[in-house]
Amino acid sequence: MKSWQRKTLIALVVVVVLVAGLFVYHDRAHRSDLPISATTGLEPQLVEPDEQLIPSVALAEPSGWGENAAPEAAEGLVVTRFAENLDHPRTMLTLPNGDVLVALTNSPARAGGGGIKGFFMKLFMGRVGAGAPSPDTIMLLRDADQDGKAEQRFEFRKADMHSPSGMAYNDGTLYIANHNAVLAFPFEPGATKLTGTPRQIMELPAGGNHWMRNLLLSPGGKQLYVAVGSATNIADNGMEAEAGRAAIWEIDTETGRRRQYAAGMRNPNGLDWNPSTGEMWAVVQERDMLGPDLVPDYLTNVPVGAQYGWPWVYWKDQFDERVEWPMDTYMLEYTRKPEYAMGAHTAVLGLEFASAGHRMGERYANGAFVARHGSWNRKPRSGYDVVFVPFDANGNPTGQPLPVLEGFLETERDKARGRPVWLAWTKPGALLVSDDTGGVIWRAINPQASPSAGPQRVETDPLEPQEELVDPTRPR
Repeated sequence: MKSWQRKTLIALVVVVVLVAGLFVYHDRAHRSDLPISATTGLEPQLVEPDEQLIPSVALAEPSGWGENAAPEAAEGLVVTRFAENLDHPRTMLTLPNGDVLVALTNSPARAGGGGIKGFFMKLFMGRVGAGAPSPDTIMLLRDADQDGKAEQRFEFRKADMHSPSGMAYNDGTLYIANHNAVLAFPFEPGATKLTGTPRQIMELPAGGNHWMRNLLLSPGGKQLYVAVGSATNIADNGMEAEAGRAAIWEIDTETGRRRQYAAGMRNPNGLDWNPSTGEMWAVVQERDMLGPDLVPDYLTNVPVGAQYGWPWVYWKDQFDERVEWPMDTYMLEYTRKPEYAMGAHTAVLGLEFASAGHRMGERYANGAFVARHGSWNRKPRSGYDVVFVPFDANGNPTGQPLPVLEGFLETERDKARGRPVWLAWTKPGALLVSDDTGGVIWRAINPQASPSAGPQRVETDPLEPQEELVDPTRPR
């Protein structure tokens, strides 16, 4: 070996040792001593920020479920496989005839950006089953004999699909949200193939670290709501790059006119209507790199015009000193406090309220089911489960979450059998849970339970809607 080669090799070894030592120190210095319950509930503990240059990394590599394994179900529930051997199943939609649409999807190709956190995300996501190209396919699953397993599956739509996620159906129209646009297709339930040319009803800010675009129709189908997450952690590339993001948009399904319905939500995902109050609720993933116990993800109601503070503020009055961009002075007065904390870095995704007809049992009569996909950057890990948040008679969350499905983490081998993503109800009242890492859709039900009557309706005073309709490409 030549002298320059020997010196280069020694230099590389030194760099590797130093980096490894940095990560060992970082691992020990940024480990939480708090239980996840401390950052969960109505009054979560908000510790002092511990800013991180390098994100904490706690990778749980996929191990799969094996032939007979399944998540651990709460007492009274039975969990089985509704469908398996799927390529990264994420969002689901149950059609009026009972067919279930599932988006086989992943993030679009990431085009740089994101700062140091973005660099490490790209480096590590592949190791946790999130780095593969998107299948870009909607599948239709059919349980024709109602035995709890989809014995038929059809490739429903592949053309025009670009990292699809949100889906909604009403009165002959199926809406699908790609990462960059909302499309509307003519469709009648019963068909096993989605044909025809869609019409685009809204262009969306494309890609970014948060690429999923969930959809929710108003009860009458006149408005369609679109959740659009931020491109980065805390507007790392400036606010112009975040135009139209970290928000929920409202589209008039007849005219196509739209307005920003709510803002300041770093990454809103699951959307649903609270059957007690008729309010929209959402689960939101909060910011990273302030330590293992900041900031709690949350579940909250979303009145029209709501502002939750991102990127400048979290939990109503906690300033993020890392944000360089000026904040509108009026914002602080109108920034809302989230209703309920779901735990720091649990990565909340799917949301379904306990509505009339479900068969999960009396314990789950009034409240919300939430899928927590699981942290990749918290030690010890958090999430990797499905929980139920109880609500009181007035339509508000209370207490600590109740377990529904656990066991996605294989703690003895430090691996993940799967990661729960999305929730949907079957026509017989079972809860479906998509598992993108395991490639399975799980079905949970209490076989002894009768169909629920649903929670009692509570009269509320909704806020008056805003009149302004704005362009999603205009910087806020």
